[in-house]
Amino acid sequence: MRPFLGLTLLAFVVAPLAHAEPGGCLKYGAAGAVGGHLVNHGVLGAVGGCATGMYKRHEYRKEAREKAALYDKEHPGAKGSYEEKATAYDVEHSTRPGKSAPSDAPATKD
Repeated sequence: MRPFLGLTLLAFVVAPLAHAEPGGCLKYGAAGAVGGHLVNHGVLGAVGGCATGMYKRHEYRKEAREKAALYDKEHPGAKGSYEEKATAYDVEHSTRPGKSAPSDAPATKD
């Protein structure tokens, strides 16, 4: 019982330190393993989930770097990490994380 209690307390201490980024090998890999387990291919599901999670996180970070570059053009000399600048760009331009276009942009007709 004590080891379980210790692990639970450790989880509550470490959990707030985690970054709120989408994807990742562990999260998607675990989901892929569960999905693969249902069709008797747990390892294959875990590998596929891990690859998908790595791709999703790469796309998220790539877009964050692009938003940080746009923020730097508007605010030369601004200090902070690319994540902070991307968040500031989202706030200023009413965009949602994961979307570069404003979320309340009117629909354009071509």
